[in-house]
Amino acid sequence: MIAGLALLTALLLAFPRVLPNRPGHLGSLLEAFLPWLGLVIVVLLACALLRRSVTALLFLLLPVAAWAYAFGGLFLAAPEPGERDLVVVQHNVSDVNTDPAGTARTLAGAGPDLIALEELGPAALPAYEKALAPDFRFHEVRGTVGIWSKHPLTDTRAVDIKPKEIEEGWSRGLRTVVHTPQGEVAAYVAHLPSIRVGTSGFASAWRDESAHLLGRAVAAETVGRVIVLGDLNSTVDDRGLAPLTSQLNVSERGFGFSFPASFPLARIDQVLARSATVGRIHTLPATGSDHLPITARITLR
Repeated sequence: MIAGLALLTALLLAFPRVLPNRPGHLGSLLEAFLPWLGLVIVVLLACALLRRSVTALLFLLLPVAAWAYAFGGLFLAAPEPGERDLVVVQHNVSDVNTDPAGTARTLAGAGPDLIALEELGPAALPAYEKALAPDFRFHEVRGTVGIWSKHPLTDTRAVDIKPKEIEEGWSRGLRTVVHTPQGEVAAYVAHLPSIRVGTSGFASAWRDESAHLLGRAVAAETVGRVIVLGDLNSTVDDRGLAPLTSQLNVSERGFGFSFPASFPLARIDQVLARSATVGRIHTLPATGSDHLPITARITLR
């Protein structure tokens, strides 16, 4: 039995899409927490040692190898910083955050070139604008998402990523052009709809529809270099984000678990790029949000 479970775990780690997404989007649910299958390996190892089963231990080499192949690279050191790098910060600041000024100072303290924020409420927005103004001369806000930059921004517009069933007034996407010393970069900031885990499974239909709309906008982008920053409400392993991850580079260094802030289990805050490499993603100190901020260094090509 232990050997069989080890074989099944290895199969799910190596080929998670063998698990169908119906019913209940179970495939997406597995992919959202895929690294935690490592705990199953630990449990199986303990059982194999208690049983003193050589066969079980040999079979356990399969899921260990599959986990190392899938996630071992995240532990490797990041490349050395280069002259063509941009430092970015991504944070869902929470619309119930009681310390927006303190949150802004934490984010600015990381020394980024760009800061992307979601859940910007009208009452808190002036506090973010005031706190970030000394270091970030340029900023744009559309709906509840915004971007602050040390470099000029032009051609900013809202991006429609609203699922059909959500009422009008829901605005969670923007696109702007950042004029960096290395040339133009199209930056997208997005906040995809939340998912829920309940008795019916993994409710992600709205999130998936929004991801499709955002992916279509990115595919049509005429600026060659693109950065997508946002709370995408799942991990890059989730097939629901395939409209984005199929055309954008993801970070291959660092777990950067960002949610929930009290006990981070997954990185649902993302930094993706086209014609650029996303370096190690790591988290910043907790703010007044239920998410942790993440930061990454992007190397432009």
